[in-house]
Amino acid sequence: LGIGADTSQGAPGDALEFTASAGGSAFIFGRERVVAEVEHTYSYTSDTADFWRREGRMYPMHGGRFTGEPAYFRHLLSAARGILEQSGLKPEDFAFAVFHMPNGKFPMKAGKILGFTPRQLKPGLVVTHIGNTYSGSSPTGFSATLDVAQPGDRILLVSFGSGAGSDAFVFRVTDEIEAVRHLAPTFQQVSQRTKFYLNYGEYVKYRGKILMND
Repeated sequence: LGIGADTSQGAPGDALEFTASAGGSAFIFGRERVVAEVEHTYSYTSDTADFWRREGRMYPMHGGRFTGEPAYFRHLLSAARGILEQSGLKPEDFAFAVFHMPNGKFPMKAGKILGFTPRQLKPGLVVTHIGNTYSGSSPTGFSATLDVAQPGDRILLVSFGSGAGSDAFVFRVTDEIEAVRHLAPTFQQVSQRTKFYLNYGEYVKYRGKILMND
């Protein structure tokens, strides 16, 4: 059982508040009734502190624009290029690609640099619907992509985590996907049926950002 989930946070007034959200996806890895076979894996890591939270602090701190080129793009692109070289595959060999989504712009830019089309990225671009779920971002994008994938499709999944590192996976969808697809609600169904909006005052209240004096 593998679970990618998080509840992202940002200090009041921080740019993180524009995209921070909560969510996640769970997957069972095994040998029976496989819906997507793992064909290749690749990892790329370095000591790059673009995002951190000190012990006891309520909110994380980040390097602003430094979180882009030296962190996100360096690691995600390196992992993606590494797995493409390792597997001998090209962007056109994939039906879909899913990249970590801190916002709607970064994964689209990464895809363009690597040679993927917007059509390959769109099914997994869940950040435009639910925001950035941090550790749950790329797994939930992968889950949404499986909702529309067909047997034989290849999917490239590349995560990113501050600190920093990226893990890349090549999945090949099997015929079993058709037998289990209807057993759970799709991402679109879940995200639409549970959606409601809060104003900012309600948001900071429920997230515990307003502290009352004793």
